[in-house]
Amino acid sequence: MKGIKKSLTEEYLYLDLSHQTEGCIFPLHTSVTVFLLLYCDCKIFKVCLVLTRESTDISQIKNVLPQDVETQIISREELPSIVQNCCLPAAVERPGNFCRAGLAVVLRHIIQKSYEADPSKKEILELLGFKKTCLKACAEVSQWTRLCELTIPSAIENFIRESSEQPSAIPVEILQLEKKLSEPVRVHNDDKLRRQKLKQQKAAGVGLSLAKDKTKSKACNQEASEELDSPSKSLELEVAFSKLTAQEDPASANREPSHIRKVKASDLPPLEHVFAEGLYFTLADIVLLPCVHHFLVIICKKHSEKLVEFPLLASWYQRIQEVPKVKTAASKCGIQFLDLPELLTTSNEQHPNLSEVPGVEEQSDPSFIGGPRPTMTKLMEKGIEVMFSPHPCPTWTLDWNNLPAAVSPKEGFSFLQKFLGGTGVPK
Repeated sequence: MKGIKKSLTEEYLYLDLSHQTEGCIFPLHTSVTVFLLLYCDCKIFKVCLVLTRESTDISQIKNVLPQDVETQIISREELPSIVQNCCLPAAVERPGNFCRAGLAVVLRHIIQKSYEADPSKKEILELLGFKKTCLKACAEVSQWTRLCELTIPSAIENFIRESSEQPSAIPVEILQLEKKLSEPVRVHNDDKLRRQKLKQQKAAGVGLSLAKDKTKSKACNQEASEELDSPSKSLELEVAFSKLTAQEDPASANREPSHIRKVKASDLPPLEHVFAEGLYFTLADIVLLPCVHHFLVIICKKHSEKLVEFPLLASWYQRIQEVPKVKTAASKCGIQFLDLPELLTTSNEQHPNLSEVPGVEEQSDPSFIGGPRPTMTKLMEKGIEVMFSPHPCPTWTLDWNNLPAAVSPKEGFSFLQKFLGGTGVPK
């Protein structure tokens, strides 16, 4: 019955369509969604392009649409009522009219449906990252989701539009992304990888001074593109591409020698970005690629001298081309990758101070050692005084035994009960 139900369910994908410029479909949210469909080779959805204005030249639009994605063009009046008040892109299941709206939500849904259709494509599910949380937090609470989903696409659309009329300043959002790429990477097996990196550095004759000296570490971040290509800095690349090719993680092969295991965590070298979220290729890279590409096209044409302001972003742009299926999907989308070989070797000019980029707060110390909680500190810094008062009815108690088990804070088995084979909710 489940198989029959799935076969009766139709998935519709509604994308905005305003115009196209030099092979790029606008808005960029639509370009990103089409790129993901091609990367996943997803044929599940019936794709409807929704004209945002009547003056759009449909004949020109059809020339830049990928042949691998079957689409139909409709007007906004033809949208289902459930989608009328939603921000596109939106995905609708029929029958049932269940609607998902918003770029990140829709992209995650495409990934999940593509994997369900072909579970052998595990690399598609890996786009959702560790614990499948990539871009899961909404833009209202996550600075990273907001940057990828909203501010970068919007800023680059404005940059492309304004650059056709007059020289434009580099969007602040691009500098924020450059700053993000300069920050140390944190992953679930962080300690193990950093010890493996230290072992590589020691083998190459690199001491601990780089990790201890924070000022040198900042300078090191500005030259990350060169370092990642050197033998002593290749661990991140090994780990990243072993994941993409389903090989064994190089950091998990052998136990480290005792002199490496004894090194304090604070003295270990930081991990550097390979992709947008760290070491692994994720949905965030899919979202950023079409946006960054069209930004770099304008930069190379009109402001090539400004390329040195974001060496890490340029390095990411070149590295992402090595990911399997990216070039194929990009070419079908009309993305012709730029060649930026001179950028990585002509970076002698002074790069902008990334610590001065507006809109990005400094990372707080992750090791909390007492005192006011970080949330309370933020409130106090903004001049907000929090007053604590006793509970108005301190004698009130709840009889958990007379309440459903699902609402009990002790819901489920304790570890000891599982071990002993006990049943029921702890009393």
